[in-house]
Amino acid sequence: MTSAARQAEVQEQVVPLLVSKDGGGHPDCPGCKAAHLQRQNAPVPYKLLGFLGIVILGNCLPISVLYPFVYFMVKDFHVAKSDEDIGYYAGWLGSSFMAGRAVTGLVWGRIADKYGRKSAMYLGITSVLVFNTLFGLSTNFAMALATRFILGSFNGVLGVVKAYASEICSEEHQAVGMSTVGTAWGLGLIIGPSLGGFLAQPAEKFPNVFTKGSIFARFPYLLQALCVSAIAVVALFVIPALPETLHKHHNTVKDEESSVDKSQEEDQSIWTNWPLMASTAVYCFWSLHDIAYTETFSLWSVSPRAYGGLGFTSSNVGAVLGVSGFAMLVAQSLLFPVVARLIGAIRSCRYAALITIPLLVLYPFFNKIHNSTWTHLIVFSASIMKYVLTVAAMTGSFMLINNTVKQRQRGAANGFSVSVVSVFKAIGPAAGGIVFAWAQTRQDAWFLPGDHLVFFFLNVFAFLTVISTFEPFLPRSADKLMEEDI
Repeated sequence: MTSAARQAEVQEQVVPLLVSKDGGGHPDCPGCKAAHLQRQNAPVPYKLLGFLGIVILGNCLPISVLYPFVYFMVKDFHVAKSDEDIGYYAGWLGSSFMAGRAVTGLVWGRIADKYGRKSAMYLGITSVLVFNTLFGLSTNFAMALATRFILGSFNGVLGVVKAYASEICSEEHQAVGMSTVGTAWGLGLIIGPSLGGFLAQPAEKFPNVFTKGSIFARFPYLLQALCVSAIAVVALFVIPALPETLHKHHNTVKDEESSVDKSQEEDQSIWTNWPLMASTAVYCFWSLHDIAYTETFSLWSVSPRAYGGLGFTSSNVGAVLGVSGFAMLVAQSLLFPVVARLIGAIRSCRYAALITIPLLVLYPFFNKIHNSTWTHLIVFSASIMKYVLTVAAMTGSFMLINNTVKQRQRGAANGFSVSVVSVFKAIGPAAGGIVFAWAQTRQDAWFLPGDHLVFFFLNVFAFLTVISTFEPFLPRSADKLMEEDI
């Protein structure tokens, strides 16, 4: 009895260190100091989520800012032998960031688990300041490709912030935390393409402000890079206001060994967690579709009408993506929480991907509309609808991944999913660029001529997303948050 009583007493002392529902814990542990945010009935930490949103924004802008001007950038490098080959090189340039992130994704997860979430945030945002600016100074294709790859290699913040969002919210507010990640990402899709579209080649667009002899005439893609870096500076000043959530209270060698053993057991359970693997597959299929769509839409819309495109300028593309991103932001904040509550995360992904298929089938026919006003109206409407559907599928996949693991495993699960999805996001633009370049050479083919081939390629992965949401591949249990051990 004495031994049992003593064991119970030890458990009562240990649990607050790890859970800290009552705000207690080790006085020198940053995770314990922040654990009150996860106690039952704790309010939504709107201020911290707002700061986290700024960090996410600084992280995602370098990804989306490229697409409105990548066609013109490749053309200025004179690396393509003909206009039909531009899509091929643009695809590799768009993929290089994700290729870098795929290589180092797991490394950044380990850094966040060992040194803290904020350490990974600092390094990721600092890399934006350095390498994104160097990308804006690129004078040839090789330099642009290398700086984008290195930027992706040092940018492992997404998995960290997804885990961090769950660590500063109580269980009943987990959806709010994930919604913040999606909303900030959506805001990046507004600001990024807008900055890229309007600020690329400023000496040509605003000759009265930027003269031909200015630095922005010599480096036509530097201005947008400096604006992105300025937002990254703001994010750097915001990070100190975020509390560290990593627990650090190992007092003995035995504690360290126990922690390592426990971590290894949790890692092994993740590898054998089929619902997590299936949810990650849904996330990967849709992410490949989404990033390939973003790049090919930009390439298609600026390509000449003779090749099936719309003949848009980079400013036109920036406006379309900006307005669509704003619609996505509104849908993320107001519409998706209601839809997810009514039909669940699985059907949100399924229906969004299913509706996308007939929508993209219509895209190649927009080239047949010769009235400029009607062309813009239809393209804006279709793009807005596409981005709203993207909200449902992407945020639904975020929820599925968090639903399939317990809270102590969410950091590792999100790190794993980001590493895997980065491979798919690296493949997406490269494959999309190759398909787009091939489509330009087969305008008169009898089967899927011209850009019909491009949108068929995108629909393949939308269809894979649909079928991957059905049982037995994706268990129905993934629709609900896994119960925690008490």
